[in-house]
Amino acid sequence: MASGRPKRRVIYVCQQCEAQAPQWLGRCPECGEWNTLLETPEPRPPAPGPLATNSSGSTPVALDDVILQDTPRISTSIAELDRVLGGGIVHGSVILLGGDPGIGKSTLALQVAAGMAGRDQPILYVSGEESTGQIVMRAKRVASTNTNILALSETSLDQLVPQIRQIRPALLIVDSIQAVYLESLSAAAGSTSQVRECAMALLRLAKESVIPTIIIGHVTKEGAIAGPRALEHIVDVVLYLEGERFHSYRLLRGVKNRFGSTNEVGVFEMLGDGLKEVKNPSHVFLAERPAGAAGSTVAVTVEGTRPMLVEVQALATYSPLAVPRRTVNGADMNRLQLIIAVLTKRVGLGLVNQDIYVNVVGGLHVEEPAADLAVALAIASSFRDRPVAGDLVAIGEVGLAGELRRVSHLERRLTEASKLGFTRCILPSGAASGLPAPANLNLLRCATLAEALEAAWQMV
Repeated sequence: MASGRPKRRVIYVCQQCEAQAPQWLGRCPECGEWNTLLETPEPRPPAPGPLATNSSGSTPVALDDVILQDTPRISTSIAELDRVLGGGIVHGSVILLGGDPGIGKSTLALQVAAGMAGRDQPILYVSGEESTGQIVMRAKRVASTNTNILALSETSLDQLVPQIRQIRPALLIVDSIQAVYLESLSAAAGSTSQVRECAMALLRLAKESVIPTIIIGHVTKEGAIAGPRALEHIVDVVLYLEGERFHSYRLLRGVKNRFGSTNEVGVFEMLGDGLKEVKNPSHVFLAERPAGAAGSTVAVTVEGTRPMLVEVQALATYSPLAVPRRTVNGADMNRLQLIIAVLTKRVGLGLVNQDIYVNVVGGLHVEEPAADLAVALAIASSFRDRPVAGDLVAIGEVGLAGELRRVSHLERRLTEASKLGFTRCILPSGAASGLPAPANLNLLRCATLAEALEAAWQMV
C-alpha cells in the first residue's frame, strides 16, 4: 500500500563549495573539484532545537559607553602555547587547533586540560572519535589524568549543548569538529554545512556562557581545515601544529588571533609521554651538526619574532642524467632554483651537470629569503668539497644580480648567534652599518655572493 507521505527529492551537493546539482557530475561546475558531489536528500525546513534562542535583539551603543572588564587571561601552564596565544586564553574565546592527522593535536589538547585542571570548575573533553575508555588510555600516557577532567563521548551537538550549559566547564575541548553534527541538518557529519553550522553553534555558546573553547580540526591534503577555510573566519584564534611525522619536532604557529599577535611560534618535541616544550630550539637543532663536514652551514631564521639557528645541508654530485635532479626538504624549491642559477651565472660554479640536494635539519620549513646565503654557501661548499668554518653563520637574501640584500630583525639574529657561541657572521654590506654588534661576534659585510664565498673560504 502506497504511503501518503510525499517522497523526498534527491539532490547532489558539493562537499567543497556546497553547490547543488540535479544529477551526479564528476566535476563540480562551481569550484571545479573532482568527485565531490554526494547524493543527499533535499533538506526539510529546520525544526526548532535546543540551540534555538529567543533573542530580543541588541541595540547599538557608543564605544565610549562600553565598560571593559579587566579579566586576566587564563594560563594553560604551557609557556610555548601561552606565547603563541599572546599570554593565555581569553575568556569566551574559540580556538581552532588544526594540523595533519597524527601530528599531536589531541595530545596537546589533553596536556592543556591537565595544566588547567587545578581550577574550581571542571574541564570537559568531548570526543566524537574515541570512547571514554580510549580517552583515559591516552590521558594516562601523557600523565594528564585528573578527577577535574571530565570525558564525554558524543557526536550529536544537540545532545551535547544542554550538558555543557549544566556543567559550565572552565574549558571545553571538542575533538574533532568533523565528528559532531546537528540533527536539524540532513548533511553528513564532516560536510561543509555541518562543520560550519556546528562551529557557529559552539561560537554562540562560548560567547553566551563565557566558556573558552578549543576546537580540533583535521587538515586535508590541500592544507585547509575541513575542506574550505570557512572555519577560520568564524573562530577567534587559528593555530596550526606543523612538522614532519617522521621527525620529533613540532611547530605551533598562529595564523589568526583576534586578541594578540600572529608573529609568535611555539616549538615542541614529541616524546613518548606527550609534547615537551623546547626552551632553546637553536641549541637543539644544532646539537648533531657534524664538525668539518663540507656542505653544512648555519642559517639564522626568524619564526614570528623568535630567532632560531638551523643547520642547512647541501650535497652536489655529478649527475649522469640529461636533466639533473634538484631536491629540497624544508625550503622553497623556487628559491633553490634561483640560488642555483645565480651561483652558475654570477659566481661561475659549474652546477649544470650536478644533482643538488638541500635539507633543513630538524624537519623545519624555512620560507624566508634570509636563509638564501646559507643555502648558497652550503651548495658551494659541497661542490668545492671545502667545509665552512664551524663558528660562522650566514644571513642575507640573494638577488638575481648576485647581490646580497638586507633582511629584517637583524639585531635579534645577531644576538641569538652570539648567545650560542658563534664568533663570525657574513651579512649584506647594506645591513645597518651603525648597528651595534655583540662584543664576541665579528661581522663580515659583503656586497655580492661571490665576495661572501671568498670570505667564507678565507676563514677556514
